[in-house]
This record gives sequence, structure tokens and C-alpha cells, in this order.
Amino acid sequence: MHGAVLVPKPANEPVLSYAPKSPEKSELAAKLAELKSQRADIPNTIGSKEVRTGNLIACRPPHDHRAELGRYHQAGAKQVREAALAAQKASKDWAAMPWEARAAVFLKAADLLAGPWRSTLNAATMLCQSKNAFQAEIDAACELIDFFRFNAAFAEKIYSDQPASSRGTWNYAQYRPLEGFVLAVTPFNFTSIAGNLPAAPALMGNTVVWKPASAAVYTAHFIMRLLQAAGLPAGVINMVAAPGRDVAEAALSHPDLAGIHFTGSTEVFQDMWSAVGKNIRRYRGYPRIVGETGGKDFIFAHPSAELEALVAACVRGAYEYQGQKCSAASRLYVPRSLWPKLKKRLIEEIASIRVGGVEDFRNFMNAVIDRAQFEKIRGIIQYAGASSDAAVVCGGECDDRRGYFIRPALIEAKVPRFKTMQEEIFGPVLTAFVYEDKRYEETLRLCDETSPYALTGAIFAGDRRAILTALRTLTYAAGNFYINDKPTGAVVDQQPFGGGRASGTNDKAGSYLNLLRWVTARSVKENFTPARDYRYPFMAEK
Repeated sequence: MHGAVLVPKPANEPVLSYAPKSPEKSELAAKLAELKSQRADIPNTIGSKEVRTGNLIACRPPHDHRAELGRYHQAGAKQVREAALAAQKASKDWAAMPWEARAAVFLKAADLLAGPWRSTLNAATMLCQSKNAFQAEIDAACELIDFFRFNAAFAEKIYSDQPASSRGTWNYAQYRPLEGFVLAVTPFNFTSIAGNLPAAPALMGNTVVWKPASAAVYTAHFIMRLLQAAGLPAGVINMVAAPGRDVAEAALSHPDLAGIHFTGSTEVFQDMWSAVGKNIRRYRGYPRIVGETGGKDFIFAHPSAELEALVAACVRGAYEYQGQKCSAASRLYVPRSLWPKLKKRLIEEIASIRVGGVEDFRNFMNAVIDRAQFEKIRGIIQYAGASSDAAVVCGGECDDRRGYFIRPALIEAKVPRFKTMQEEIFGPVLTAFVYEDKRYEETLRLCDETSPYALTGAIFAGDRRAILTALRTLTYAAGNFYINDKPTGAVVDQQPFGGGRASGTNDKAGSYLNLLRWVTARSVKENFTPARDYRYPFMAEK
């Protein structure tokens, strides 16, 4: 390539409305019917091969667990090792490819997803993960498109960051991919994360072993096909639908493990980090470990908060996608002066929420992901209902006859460290603690200390001094902090996402900071006028 290549300036993908009679709604409805009429046979993708093990696992919609979307071939440790080998074989050519050629693959994937693939990935996400049309659109389409486009621009920014040179020398930085393969482990709840975690390291020249969540292998299959349609070479990203224990056995002990890109539970991430520590002498280098994990995200209301904005933020923040977001509002701190009105309005709004299948576009909420999560959430609601330290204000009814449906629940905790104020639930449960108005700053400190997590949080206040006090007191309580807005819905390049403490390494997906983790820099100095005598002038003294 003769010339400096510039990536097209990215802009966030517009969100389609799916309003009645809109063309996108008609196309999506047709795609839903098409995918439901088929039974996908989902292989593992290892190098240039589709690997079928014969160990078939059914993919079932959470909102209709009697139906079957297809079956995937469950992999094991053997296939994970084969994927690592395929990644190693592909690494030399992929790393040697000009960066702009690698970027072109993901820019093409973005355009395909913005066009002919949009309804496919949205429909797959709706059916597999029980997301409504809007939740699928902002996730599977818009955010993944944004990741692909903005990451290419971030890569250009990184490669362009070069050191100064003094007269007679030329200094430059080479941003090499890591030496070995990257293990990407992705969650069920966001298709965009499932696509970005393997794609971001690959963009920077790495090759990847990708383990999608077992509950979202169906959608991962379509992501893999999208990348192949965009021209991704074989072996760059290898998808293996293996249980976590097999991945741990085969990948975490592999000498060529160069990095981990993870989103999931705090417990699993800590287990992986521990395994890396135990195996540290096996590795060629020190693996880069990047993880975004759990959250116990808060909305904190000051007495000056606007009531209706607070109500909308609580409902959307806590109950969209059934609360199955690491950023979902899970605890609410509200002043006593505001609680009676807020409680009344929340009860009214929660009563109006429709819960049901994804194909009825009137439904605001759908099903939780599987029976295990259904039982966990039901148990937590029952615990709160039976406790003298809390009360279920409204909602929380559970019905698993056809799908794993749980109505949004509002709990009032009578003590600030009640179970549902501390532990991650990952379901449609919001717990409120009422504090005395005069104890605003004291309760801010309580909010900071109550949970081990530090992912997202929000302050609602009209008083600017109260906002500044919250910003100062809650400095480390949230990696993404919102003022008079719900604590969910981070947008690529606008609110780079990630948190600290038990919520992860805060490497900010949706910014150049994340991509920096997937390169290892080499400083090169060329001397045009090298010294020809070892002696320095100070040595000439008689």
C-alpha cells in the first residue's frame, strides 16, 4: 500500500424504530418466521473446518422452552486444543497482513450487519436470548456495528501514535500482536459483546479461540457466519462450544495462551485468574487478562430529584431485558421525603408492564435465560417476601409453564445491607432502601461500602452541590457514572464501558484503551550518524 490509509470516520449506528407498518418491522417479522421454521445444525468452527462432535445440545427459546431452534455440537478439551493449534497456524499470515486489510474485514462486517444481515442477527438474538425488538436492535445490530467501525478507527489512532526523533535518528513504535492466542469467553446477554470480544484482539493481529456462552451458541453461530461473509480468513477466530471445565483444562494451561478477553460472572473470572497464576511458569509470556464481570448497580436519589425522570430511569434501568444486564439498576437509595410519591408511581408503572414472548411487540419484558436462573431469581424473591427485614412491594410473580417468565419485582429493604442490596441477582428485581433526608452524605458512603462491585451507578438530583458531593464520594463506586440518567445503555465511543473492584479490570470496551491490551509495543531506533569512537568529550581532560 503506497500511502497513509485513513479509516472512514465512524458515527454511531442509528437505531431503527420498528414502529407498526415500518419496513424494518415487516422484514424482522419475516426473518423470525423463517428462523423458527428451520432447525439449525451448528458446528464448531476450527480453522477451515466445521467440526461436528455428535454430542448434540438443543437450543431452545427461553420464552418457549418446548420449541427448538436447532442443535449445536458440544465441543470438549480435544476441540479446544485443536482450536488453539489452528489459531497458531493462522497467526503468522494474519499478523503480517497490513492493518488496514484486517480492518477492512470488520468494516465490511459492519456494513453487512447494517444492511442484509441486520434482521438475521436481530431475529436470532430475539429467539435465542429472549430480547424484544428494541433490545435486540440496540445490541445485536447497533452496538456491534459500532464496535466494528470504531475499533478500526481506534486501531488507526494507536498505530499513528509515534515517538519523537532527535536529529540524526529515527524512532518509531511497532504495535505487534501478542505472541500466542487470545481466549475470548463471552456471555449470553449481549450479542455485541459476543462479537466484540473475539473481534477486538483479532483486529490488532491476534488469533483467537472463542468460547461463547452455552445459552447463546445459536446466535454466536450467526456472528461467525457474518465474519466469514466479510472475508475473515480461516483460523483467525475459532469458535468452540465447549463447557467451561474443558476450556480451563485445555486453554488455561496452554503454553501459548497470550491473553484472555472475558465477560461473565465474577466468580468464574476469579477462577480463571487463579488458574493463570497457578500455570504462570508454563507460559511463553505473561497473559494479558481483561475482564468485565458482575455488578450491583445503583440509582441514588437526592431530595431534589425530578420524580418522573427518576421513575422512568428505575423502570428502564432495572427491568429492560429482564434485568439481565451487568449494568442493570439493582439497588435504589431514596430519601424519605420522596419515597411515598415514588413508591406509588413505581407500583403504577410496574403494573402496566407487559411480559411475554418476543414476537408480540407490545411486550416490554420477555423471559429470563434458563431454568437455573429462573429458580435462582424466584428463590431470592421468596426470601425477601419471608424476611422481616424486607417486603415485596409489588410484582415478582413467576410462571414457567411455557417460558421462564418473572414479573418485575420491587422490594423495600428495611436494613441497608439486606441480601438483595448486596448480592448480584441478574434478574428483574429492584430493591429500595429509604434514608433520612438529612443523612444524604452518610448514605452515599453507605452506597460506596455496601457492595463489592463497582460497575455502574446514577445520581438523580437538581441540586448541583448534591451532584458534586455524589461524584466525590462515589469516585470508585462505578466505572460508568450517570447524572440524571439510568445506569444502563452505554454507547460505543460515548461512554466506554467497564468498572473496577469485583466488576472487572476496567479496560473500557468501546475505546482505544481496550485495543491497547491486545498489542505489545516494540521501540525501534535507527541511527543515521552512529558514533565511530567510544570516547566522550569529558574524557579529554589532561
